[in-house]
Amino acid sequence: MTDDILTIEEVAKYLRVSERTVYDWAQKGDIPSGKIGTVWRFKKLEIEKWVNERLSSNRFISQSDSVHLETIVSPDRIIFLNYSSKRDALAALAGNISTAPQIKNSQELVREILKRDELMSTAIGRGIAIPHVRLSSVTDLVVSVGISQTDITDFQALDDEPVRILIMIAAAYNQHAYYLQTLSFFSARLKNRELRDALLLAKTPQDVYSLLTDNG
Repeated sequence: MTDDILTIEEVAKYLRVSERTVYDWAQKGDIPSGKIGTVWRFKKLEIEKWVNERLSSNRFISQSDSVHLETIVSPDRIIFLNYSSKRDALAALAGNISTAPQIKNSQELVREILKRDELMSTAIGRGIAIPHVRLSSVTDLVVSVGISQTDITDFQALDDEPVRILIMIAAAYNQHAYYLQTLSFFSARLKNRELRDALLLAKTPQDVYSLLTDNG
């Protein structure tokens, strides 16, 4: 997906669905698209925005049984932040996730995380942001969590709420299905207000880890 304008085949490959599904969505107006002559075309940024909006409204089905948090996040990848700007918070969290052995090019990861959020905010409302990236230099999906002690007000969230909880996801380029599943999982899990409040009151990374991995 390097071009700005995509074909049905490229969108189907990106979303891991059939070309017929993409065609049906386009015909019904369910996915942002346009016709050039008789051929459907899709803008890459609009597809990215469409995916984010579906995640924020939990319209992707979360298959939580397949997301095992203990294998993708650990207490050493949970940090407390104290930055009022999105860029500083993202850079700090990207620096943390880059210490994971799955990350083979930390400079690329930091650069791509910042670039992505400049193009389109990853804040999904309720004080949550889920910055995410897929890169060929990442060997397996990994997550870092940031709990901000300060309101981050320049995230341009859908509901204009300042961001306090950041879940950063880095995945290998060929892990698209698991990547979307993990995004959806966190989007659904953090809809629980009690959990969000508890995370903001947590004192240690272990407290945050226990809250996130508690299945009760």
